[in-house]
Amino acid sequence: MRRRRAEARRTFLRIFPGGFSDERYLAWERDYKLHAHHLWQEEIGGKAAFRAALAEGRHREVATAAVRIESSRALLFSFEKMALRDAVVRSEEGAERFAEGLYDWLYGPGGEPARFERWSAVVRSLPRRQTRVATWPLVTVFGSIARPKVHLFVKPLTIKRAAEAYAFDLPYRSTPGWATYSSVLELARTVRADLADLHPRDQIDIQSFLWVLGSDEYADEREAAA
Repeated sequence: MRRRRAEARRTFLRIFPGGFSDERYLAWERDYKLHAHHLWQEEIGGKAAFRAALAEGRHREVATAAVRIESSRALLFSFEKMALRDAVVRSEEGAERFAEGLYDWLYGPGGEPARFERWSAVVRSLPRRQTRVATWPLVTVFGSIARPKVHLFVKPLTIKRAAEAYAFDLPYRSTPGWATYSSVLELARTVRADLADLHPRDQIDIQSFLWVLGSDEYADEREAAA
């Protein structure tokens, strides 16, 4: 385990020698994700502003802003983006369900397990035309944009490969649920503790580290760094 985790660290640092402050790392991985969070703060805001928008009935405005903030970034797959637009921009009912459910997931009552399960159920209930909406990326992307110190964006194949590379036993299930997400967060905590000397700032840095370990995008660079 120690050897594989040390290899994962070396791989990341061979690709980005400056670690989480490397200029290429910032350009390729961090800056556009952080910019999405700043846009979220400007257009939707934190807990008080979000709650006020819902109280004023501005569900469609919130839903449209959330979709717009994500849409210009390479986070969701194109079929997920289309399914999301169909579900929450083109449907008044979908917009209300999405906005209320998202607020509850981010700031609602109860513990994180219950909130995540409620949010997953909301996403499963959204109107759909052809493509399913309740994928892992779609369920997790808005938490990671709105609260990047807390939540982690999950792409299934990449997170499974990264967990394997990091010698972490991840009990993955294809249907979004707390059992898997809590294990993903535990992986993130483990990585953060192991990389404490590199000073990761938030889950954006942790997700980016895992992305480097598991995505096809970095396959050639991982091989070259081996």
